[in-house]
Amino acid sequence: MKRSLMLVLGALLLSFMVLAGCSDSSSNNAKGEEGAGGSDDGKVTLEFMGWEASPLETESVKNGLDQFMQEHPNIEVKYTPVPNEQYASKLLTMLAGSSAPDVFFLGAEEYRDFQSRDVLMDLTPMLGEDLSLDDFIPSSQEIMEIDGSVYGISSTTVSPVLYYNKDLFDEAGVEYPPSNPEEAWTWDEFKAAAEKLTIKNGDKTEQYGVYGLETVYNHMPLILGNGGEVWTEDGQVALNSPETAEVLEEIKKLRHEDGISPAAQTLESIGMNASQMLQTGKIGMMVEGSWALQELATMGFPIGMAPLPKIGPEPVTHGQAHVHAAWNKTEHPEEAWELIKFLSSEEYQTNLVSEGLWMPNRVDMYSEEGVKAWYNEAVHPEGFLELAPFFKDAEAYPFALGTSIAVRDIINEEMEVYINGDQTLEEAMDKIDKRSAEELAK
Repeated sequence: MKRSLMLVLGALLLSFMVLAGCSDSSSNNAKGEEGAGGSDDGKVTLEFMGWEASPLETESVKNGLDQFMQEHPNIEVKYTPVPNEQYASKLLTMLAGSSAPDVFFLGAEEYRDFQSRDVLMDLTPMLGEDLSLDDFIPSSQEIMEIDGSVYGISSTTVSPVLYYNKDLFDEAGVEYPPSNPEEAWTWDEFKAAAEKLTIKNGDKTEQYGVYGLETVYNHMPLILGNGGEVWTEDGQVALNSPETAEVLEEIKKLRHEDGISPAAQTLESIGMNASQMLQTGKIGMMVEGSWALQELATMGFPIGMAPLPKIGPEPVTHGQAHVHAAWNKTEHPEEAWELIKFLSSEEYQTNLVSEGLWMPNRVDMYSEEGVKAWYNEAVHPEGFLELAPFFKDAEAYPFALGTSIAVRDIINEEMEVYINGDQTLEEAMDKIDKRSAEELAK
């Protein structure tokens, strides 16, 4: 009886030990595969998130990542593109929930706001002989550096550009705008061309002269060139000035008084984006970021590019672009740095610049030899090489130097109401001053 009982107890104990061992083993496997981003073959998996501005851009990024993984066989990168309009809020939610990707796109305008939340890995110690801020053009350096430290590295620069349909210019007998920024159109020259490119049939406008200047991003070069400023020395909003007012009043006239620029709702009702409107002859000129060239170059019509017109004495443009940053809780800081470093490299930039998506932000890529590596006659229009130094010498985009996303949104909201004719400029500026001061005081 005692022997039988001992055998039963022994069997039960053995079963318990086996089950406990299986439990520990499965737990360890799960931790190794998911928590540490590792795998049985020793590869490290990095989660990488970006936004999808267009399918073409996503494809270009994925091609670059394939190249990175070939050169780094010990690292696998899983890329997740997120719709652009949802991106910042989704990333904030993931960071707050400790479920963020290892590496991610971060808009230049959100960069300082995110850094103030203490969620970004400090990359300063990793800068060395193989990568230095001096490798980058001045606007990129100014944006990336925060109080002497760096938390994100950019791999491009982008600026607003004046695109135009050469066929429509030829039909209207209008000379093309100069590609050389030193010869940029004055506001009167620009407006005269837009009027000639506008075609009306009774009360209906069949072709508009220009579209795109109403957004803050696109008309900011005119404000800067006219002596306007966005920030005071102590970080308050400085838009309420005669220099800024002159620019905004002229831009509003294009639609409401001159009838040579359509409202955004016009494009929505037609069912076309701005590039398609330019292609099909609905607009003669379009102001958009330099990234639009990638799509335009595939659309089969003769495109021209030029600097924006100037209202002030000198032509000015601004430059900015997203940075690649790492979560400060990533379990793979060294591998994350390898990816970030690759994404800023000339090797990675060259392919995307040659496709027309971006402009380089590496100083060496603007040298005579550097330009040869990315210049593409099939993509970059005639005169583009005259325009290229404008990107290199651009001022840093003012909103990329601000510390509050909310203040940027306030300015955009009030400017949209003003442009649409629902409030005066004085009312808009008073609301911007009041609301932004309240926000910055929080």
